[in-house]
Amino acid sequence: MPDFRSILHDDKVYFFDGGYGTLLQSRGLPAGLSPELWGLEAPDVIRGVHQDYIDAGANVLTTNTFGGSRPKLGNDADPYELNKRMTEIARQVAGDNAFVAASIGPTGHFVEPLGDLTFRELVDIYKEQIKGCVDGGADLILGETHFDLAEAKAVVIAARLVCDLPVAMSMTFEGTASLTGTSPLTFVDTMQNMGVELIGTNCSAGPEQMQDTLRAWAPRLETPTFAEANAGLPELNDDGDTVFRLPPEPFAEQACKFAELGAKFIGGCCGTTPDHIRALRAKVGDTAWQKPQKTDDAQLVLTSRSISVPVGFNHPGVIIGERINPTGKKQLTAELQEGVFTEALRFAGEQVDLGAPVLDVNVGAPLVDERILLPELVKTLNGRFQTPLSIDSNDAAAVEAGLWVYPGSPLVNSISGEPGKMEELGPLCKLFGAPFILLPIVGKKLPVTATERLNVIADLLAQADSLGIPRRLIMVDALALTVSSKPDAARHSFEVMRYCREKWNLPTTIGLSNISFGLPARELLNSTFLSVSMASGLCSFISNPNSARIQEALHTTEVLLNRDPQAERYIGKFSDWTSGQGSQSSPAASGGSSDTDGLAPVQAAVVKGNKDGIVALVETELDAGTAAMDIVNDLLIPGILAVGDKYERKEYFLPQLLQSAETMQTAFERLKPLLEEDDTATAKPVVVMATVEGDIHDIGKNIVCLMLKNYGFEVIDLGKDVPAERIVDAASEHKADIIGLSALMTTTMVRMEDTVKLVRERGMDTKVIIGGAVVTEKFCNAIQADGWSTDAVKAVKLAQSLIQ
Repeated sequence: MPDFRSILHDDKVYFFDGGYGTLLQSRGLPAGLSPELWGLEAPDVIRGVHQDYIDAGANVLTTNTFGGSRPKLGNDADPYELNKRMTEIARQVAGDNAFVAASIGPTGHFVEPLGDLTFRELVDIYKEQIKGCVDGGADLILGETHFDLAEAKAVVIAARLVCDLPVAMSMTFEGTASLTGTSPLTFVDTMQNMGVELIGTNCSAGPEQMQDTLRAWAPRLETPTFAEANAGLPELNDDGDTVFRLPPEPFAEQACKFAELGAKFIGGCCGTTPDHIRALRAKVGDTAWQKPQKTDDAQLVLTSRSISVPVGFNHPGVIIGERINPTGKKQLTAELQEGVFTEALRFAGEQVDLGAPVLDVNVGAPLVDERILLPELVKTLNGRFQTPLSIDSNDAAAVEAGLWVYPGSPLVNSISGEPGKMEELGPLCKLFGAPFILLPIVGKKLPVTATERLNVIADLLAQADSLGIPRRLIMVDALALTVSSKPDAARHSFEVMRYCREKWNLPTTIGLSNISFGLPARELLNSTFLSVSMASGLCSFISNPNSARIQEALHTTEVLLNRDPQAERYIGKFSDWTSGQGSQSSPAASGGSSDTDGLAPVQAAVVKGNKDGIVALVETELDAGTAAMDIVNDLLIPGILAVGDKYERKEYFLPQLLQSAETMQTAFERLKPLLEEDDTATAKPVVVMATVEGDIHDIGKNIVCLMLKNYGFEVIDLGKDVPAERIVDAASEHKADIIGLSALMTTTMVRMEDTVKLVRERGMDTKVIIGGAVVTEKFCNAIQADGWSTDAVKAVKLAQSLIQ
């Protein structure tokens, strides 16, 4: 086969294969056994499915390696050998007639701070799996059905470190976002920063619903895409079997619209068969591929797990909050030297509330090991805030350490003309998809004139080009020297901004306050300099967002440059403004969050996920005479209820839910001894939780356990792959009020009925509730469970209703 990259930009539409699970079940796959392990026992069946898809017209075969990572396989098989063998089978069938895509699915684990794996560990896990696929003859690496941006990044990085094959990455979305809060557009922004060759979406939706995802990511899309929808959502037939109702012809009728929305490749996911792909190929026919035209001209995009911040000439100016920097801050310096982040988190929260879209993070203080502390602070900020970060250090190793813990596309501040700096940091930024500030300084002499700066910039751009670093990752520091000693300093900065915009189409940034050093009324100069700079092409600036004049200059200039449609942001911010009043009277006045206004400190800490500060606030309440049980009932529980409401309204996503739940659990641990002494405390209702036999997925179950504990339940967690008899025995032993069962796969959800039947046979009055991505109300009713849920918040409400 030719290089897969050779077909990515021709005028044809190509076809992936369809689902494997239902086909393999129909051909003998035992319930509860992974398709990958079974493939070693029944290679001819796997070979036959591949051949059926070739005969149906598929141009790309997907290997039977979706769950082939070490955490999924455990000790049952060697990951390298299994992936190599499964890829060899697909390669043999494909021959020269189709490409082979190495399927790389989720591991079932989150990375820190959401889970138990470090990002490096996750990359190493995927490297082992991918190496097997490469040696087996794969043409491309296909990450699919991913729901966490950090894990998707890990697949891409692992692939780049193992081979030079093209990488395709697919994320699954539940409505407007993934499970951990990533929107389709933020997913595209991050993957494009990483240079992924093919971007897609699969699973979770039928072809009609999936069209919304393709529309959502279109504004900044420059990369070929693919879409693989389910044949509807799983249902139970009258025999209790899982089926997908959408037949081939209606599926093809709906899925062919993906081509109209710019998809380069189309295929199927759960429930689709060779007949679906055959019908789809016939329906699409010889339709020529029309590459989508993006409508958003952002020059650069920064992302967190859940937010994109576009930077560009036609976008709002971006404040990069400067406060997390120990220079001139004694308390922050002292805390960083002790490895404490209280002050850093306070600065972060204030700047976020004041509307800073990006936070600069610098820990460069005496007696501080930046290589240890910078990644720890970055990781802590990731867990607390959704705002994208700027990783700021002169130590390249510290910057690299920060990149290894960041889930999206951070800004690197910065890469200078210092010999070897571009060669050291440039490839890292390319690998991690991290935009960076290009600093036009060589040696100790500052370039005073615009000509000097532009010459340095040109040399650095040539270096970046030679390293294959795309321009989409580069933003130039125009340099602000003080006008008190160099009267022409501002003019030279303006010239650099204009040249970068007009000649190189590159965005610029600047350290704003440098311009006024040594002069009185500095904010007057800074704010005026900002306005003229924005008119000259400045796209972002490093500043303190707590400056009223800076906020006024920013928003008024946006109106004058016609970058604030109908002056909507300006009116919302300054409708009550009067001359001399200023505009920073409150976070709300700055466009920031005020969702904890009026809440008691302990309750607000739960809502904000302030895990590090919650114990001190609880101690304050105890010192004031508040009873432990009153703290729980009047502060902690109302706080977590507010978090649950935000989660259901899609204001919070899984990371925020987990952070708040862990914050509340931290408070509980402090109060636990006091609650045990309280004679008035009532016995907690008991819930036994387990993932059913044959299923090793426990992320959702673990989240439900944490939430139930926070709502006052005693939780007995039996883990994953638990037989029904053990579950019911535990319920009997602990006198459980409720049994909670989890399953992710259609092949294992049927085992839930085993527990329900055993409970009934033993005459127990324990309620049984079920949950998981594949669980439906119809299935719940069919097995006569007492209730079902699709997420942790709904599970808690269900459990409460059953207890009441």
